[in-house]
Amino acid sequence: MLKFISAALMAVTFCACDSAEKDLEKAESLISTDRMKEYIVELGSDKYQGRKPFSEGETLTINYLQKCFKDIGLEPTNGDSYLQKVPMVQVKGQITEPLTISNNKQTINFRYPEDFVAFSRQLTNKLELDASELVFAGYGIVAPEYNWNDYADIDVKGKTVIVLVNDPGLDSGNDKLFTGNAMTYYGRWSYKYEEAARQGAEAVFIIHDNKGAGYPWSVVVNSAAVAKVYPQPEDDYLQRCKTEGWIHQDKAMELFQSLDLDLAALIKEAKSKAYKGLPLKASAHMQLRNSWTSNISNNVLGMIKGSDLADEYLFYSAHWDHLGIGKAMNGDSIYNGAVDNGTSLAWMIEIARAFKAMPQAPRRSVVFFAPTAEESGLNGSAHYADTPIFPIAKTVANINNDLMLPYGRCKDVMVTGYGQSNLDDLLKAEAEKKGRYILPDPNAHTGMYYRSDHFSFARVGVPALFARGNVDHWEKGKAYMQEKEQEWINHCYHKPDDEYEDWWDLSGIEADAQLLFRVGWHIANTDQYPQWNEGSEFKAIREAQLE
Repeated sequence: MLKFISAALMAVTFCACDSAEKDLEKAESLISTDRMKEYIVELGSDKYQGRKPFSEGETLTINYLQKCFKDIGLEPTNGDSYLQKVPMVQVKGQITEPLTISNNKQTINFRYPEDFVAFSRQLTNKLELDASELVFAGYGIVAPEYNWNDYADIDVKGKTVIVLVNDPGLDSGNDKLFTGNAMTYYGRWSYKYEEAARQGAEAVFIIHDNKGAGYPWSVVVNSAAVAKVYPQPEDDYLQRCKTEGWIHQDKAMELFQSLDLDLAALIKEAKSKAYKGLPLKASAHMQLRNSWTSNISNNVLGMIKGSDLADEYLFYSAHWDHLGIGKAMNGDSIYNGAVDNGTSLAWMIEIARAFKAMPQAPRRSVVFFAPTAEESGLNGSAHYADTPIFPIAKTVANINNDLMLPYGRCKDVMVTGYGQSNLDDLLKAEAEKKGRYILPDPNAHTGMYYRSDHFSFARVGVPALFARGNVDHWEKGKAYMQEKEQEWINHCYHKPDDEYEDWWDLSGIEADAQLLFRVGWHIANTDQYPQWNEGSEFKAIREAQLE
């Protein structure tokens, strides 16, 4: 039976001798903002074409990452290869007839992409909604553990479902309704599409609002404008809805008003278990054409083999892909992804360099993992989690990063998913040594714990940590960082303006790399496994693996 880390054992773990501390200090001192800049400038340059899977940009990216891994001295993980093949399909949709919704009084026309976006996973050339009956299903959630079923008393088979973004806890004032303002997986768009398909709907549209989604409408539009990448299916995705999409909140309010319904009142009512969905006495029409290609993308993995616990594995991860070439904005159509996720790739590569600089190998093997197709739904990391190279039960933890902002050092270490595992305790102990403090993600309502590659590890039971300085700038404070983060989301997130700028200050990413190198070193050298905390939805999965 594998042992778990206790508070007492953790205290012992951190009592390193002087020589070991000097080795760690020397190794972390090699983490370099100059090299980080080189990685980011290279990977974020126009020649990489936005690092879209299947593109020439992918070939350049995976070759560059393999070279970085080889230069550092990382070993291949998949036989003699650094690559794991990920079979996927790229689907390009074209709206041939925009969405219209009719009732017995009028027809409302929806403009694409101002009022709605739509796409389909189905590998079918022509997809049509023809007088498809509309149903409002609240938040579109079936959650037995919360005794919640928005579909309990409505029939949506062969119909078009409209649902709310996020979950009922948001702005409810009730921390025990789901998890209050902290989004659960039930609030994610991906879950809502999955559940609508399970219920037999032919189409599903989510009503967008900035707070509930965690990003503005422009992000929805930019993501919809590029070809979608999905895992290669066995059934051509015919079990999914014909159409998946979003409706702008203003247009949704117009729609509900035309039906003599108050959307704001319905949102409040939908936060109650007693709420029942309702037919909308209207029907939808829309046509979409799909074309697709099947291809192979690649995860990139390099490793440092451990010593006496070499068959146990710690994973660091940072996705390599971005959106490629898409809708032009201010004359630029290349979505470079310098922050998303060039900064985190630089963070991970420099941590690998620090591990290699230690005079002795870690006891556990350490894997540095750059998955593909994160932007299209965590597809690369999901493929790894479902078809792993190394046993999941022997994978002790994952440390992931994404969207590391280039505004300098922060006092905080923001933990997205705080309270999930005792990795938080390990992080806290090391952060305090550096004069920093742990801060739960203040925007937990955006559901970021379910939006990056650590979730692929978490859902199969591996304790996963997602942490970086983000909130409290060392010199300029919280208001400054809040302003800068919002500025970046508004102007750069999933836009061509996500490019390297000479004013960038990478010292905060350097500090985070040094901190999370130390956290990883301790994980890689203790006898015990990290564990999920009581109340985590992932705890039972892990315990079943380790019985």
